[in-house]
Amino acid sequence: MSRVGTPTDNPIIESINGWIKEELRIDFNLKESNDVPKLIDEYVQYFNNERYSTKCKGKSPVQYRTELGY
Repeated sequence: MSRVGTPTDNPIIESINGWIKEELRIDFNLKESNDVPKLIDEYVQYFNNERYSTKCKGKSPVQYRTELGY
């Protein structure tokens, strides 16, 4: 378990958090949003269903998993 106030205990999660915050700020206009929970829901929907990934062979994560039978 990570110690409180010690982001170096889990650098992978800290990196992902920074990446998500940056995408929310740039692509989803975080500064102009009054409803942050709704914005995060929209981002999760985009991330899983619309965003194409080279690791998923050019498909969205949901599409890739569906085609694999998951």
